[in-house]
Amino acid sequence: QLQLVESGGGLVQPGGSLRLSCAASGFTLNYYAIGWFRQAPGKEREGVLCISSSGVRINHADSVKGRFTISRDNAKNTVYLQMNSLKPEDTAVYYCAAAWGSCPNVREYEYWGQGTQVTVSS
Repeated sequence: QLQLVESGGGLVQPGGSLRLSCAASGFTLNYYAIGWFRQAPGKEREGVLCISSSGVRINHADSVKGRFTISRDNAKNTVYLQMNSLKPEDTAVYYCAAAWGSCPNVREYEYWGQGTQVTVSS
């Protein structure tokens, strides 16, 4: 069964950090671009960051520039989203998704995880 599983979410105070993980099972992430998305209550899903199979990074959200970074560890079949200087407006369910090769339009992602909740609050 092909699956993506996110982990690492939780409750953090403003200014804090979290690292989300996106682990694949049933397939190898090496050849896939992985995108991170988020959806806050009452808002549309938005793209955050993407990393292609070759390691090219694309930032989809100006609001996370300088604070969030994406990386991949193909040996662990996992992609990470490091989130620093978190703000209350970063509160959302965070999802990862996989697409073959380069970072595509959101509709072209083939596999999606179930999401992990991130809450930034004092």
